Amino acid sequence: MLMKNRLKVLRAERDWSQADLATRLDVSRQSVNAIETGKYDPSLPLAFKIARLFEAPIETIFSDD
Repeated sequence: MLMKNRLKVLRAERDWSQADLATRLDVSRQSVNAIETGKYDPSLPLAFKIARLFEAPIETIFSDD
C-alpha cells in the first residue's frame, strides 16, 4: 500500500516547481512527480530529507491512511 503525502501542497506553499524541489533533494524531477502522485514511496532516508527540508515531522507529510 502506498502512502498519501502532502508534498505537492508543501511545495506549492513555497512556490517551488517540481524541478526546484528535486534540486533541493538531489533527486530527479520524475522522482518528485512519482512521489507526489503516489506512484512511488520515498526511501526512509529521502523521507527524512524531505521532512528536514520542510521543517516538519515525517508523519505530518506522509500518512498511511
